[in-house]
Amino acid sequence: MIMRAAVISGSYGLDNLKLEERDVPKPGPGQILVKLKAASLNYRDLAITSGFGGDYPLPLVPLSDGCGEVVELGDGVRRVAKGDLVCPSFFQGWLAGPPTPAALATSFGGPIDGCAEDYVCVSADGVSKAPRNLTPAEAACLPCAGLTAWRALFVEGNLKAGDTVLVQGTGGVSIFALQFAKAAGAHVIITSSSDEKLDRAKALGADQFINYKKTPDWASEARKLTGGRGVDHVVEVGGAETFPQSIMAIRTGGHIAVIGILSGLVKDMNVAAMFGQNAKISGITVGSRQHFEEMVRAVEQNDIKPVIDKTYPLEEIVPALKLMQGASHFGKIVLDI
Repeated sequence: MIMRAAVISGSYGLDNLKLEERDVPKPGPGQILVKLKAASLNYRDLAITSGFGGDYPLPLVPLSDGCGEVVELGDGVRRVAKGDLVCPSFFQGWLAGPPTPAALATSFGGPIDGCAEDYVCVSADGVSKAPRNLTPAEAACLPCAGLTAWRALFVEGNLKAGDTVLVQGTGGVSIFALQFAKAAGAHVIITSSSDEKLDRAKALGADQFINYKKTPDWASEARKLTGGRGVDHVVEVGGAETFPQSIMAIRTGGHIAVIGILSGLVKDMNVAAMFGQNAKISGITVGSRQHFEEMVRAVEQNDIKPVIDKTYPLEEIVPALKLMQGASHFGKIVLDI
């Protein structure tokens, strides 16, 4: 049986990402075959495809996030059954506990072939059941972006009701952080360069808003909005250019979850500001299968629905990545498989 796969071949670059035909794999002992129904895009996928997100061996099938139906079981599989709707884990080897170098080397979509294909064959330990309240397209948004936001706020940040969270931008991780924080009873300040996007964030429950083009010193504005105290948490997706302001925006002892690199990788830092603020800084690389399953329970209990900006067919993966590159989207970009 033949399947489609979007493959980066020869060298990195969007021009080298093309559909190919491959044989459908056969699951061995302990493995399952999943017929993917949807995949979603993350900034990491754009970075990898473009050649600056990891020097992984080629050819490579990108995209870490997907959701599909279990259609075949290898010998000895008991965790899932045929017909189950599942999401592959971002880190196939990180089941629980703290991260390890070995576990962090098992990421889907690089170095392991990812979800931009019709079928994936993975260990039965490398999937979790999708939330019962979500469609496959919605569930496909969770494994990287959703889980990153969850771990940032609840695993590392110990978010509690009444906390104030500052969320940067309106991409996938940021919108999930907004939705999770509001479900937990937190107060959310969101930043964007677009008043239209801020209006859309308001409809999702955001409490206060900063247009950082109109107010470049958004850290001072965040302190004003909190009566001079500062925010309890910053979901830091901007990287080098935004991190110094994140330090100034938090309260004494506040938490910064460092997630993204949208504005760059390297910048001189004011170390005195870090220790002067008694800042708690967590580097976040997604999370474990246990974290994912904890998040799924919260998604079901609170009926949280991922925000999908636009859906493309698999054969239009390159235009979908170009939409992400333009940064005009709000929430998630999804592929229908």
